[in-house]
Amino acid sequence: MLSKPPFQHNIEIKATDIDDLGHVNNVVYIRWVQEVAAAHWEHSAPAALKLKYAWVVLRHEIDYKNPAFLKDELTGLTWVGAHSGPKFDRFVKIQSDKKVLAEAKTTWCLLDAKSFKPIRIPQEILELL
Repeated sequence: MLSKPPFQHNIEIKATDIDDLGHVNNVVYIRWVQEVAAAHWEHSAPAALKLKYAWVVLRHEIDYKNPAFLKDELTGLTWVGAHSGPKFDRFVKIQSDKKVLAEAKTTWCLLDAKSFKPIRIPQEILELL
């Protein structure tokens, strides 16, 4: 059960995202998953936290449900799940107004922005996300 509603981010499809089959290439979805996550952090975190911490991806899992095409209007929804030490799971759903296109689970690791060493996720970040 979510404690906060998912963060929403509009996604723009570019002509370069389209592959030889006429739809968005699968690797583009990984970029979008990261863009949606970054937009959530950018929107939610105050400047002081953005200077203090950085994030890296440890793992992506993605399920492709339906293709996207150049003129589709897409939204990315994201929320966070379980956390342990410096890591937490983030979920992203990419959808059009008609259907879910992809669902992803990504494991992120919090780093100290100066040393780039993993750091336990503090309560102030857990409360933001």
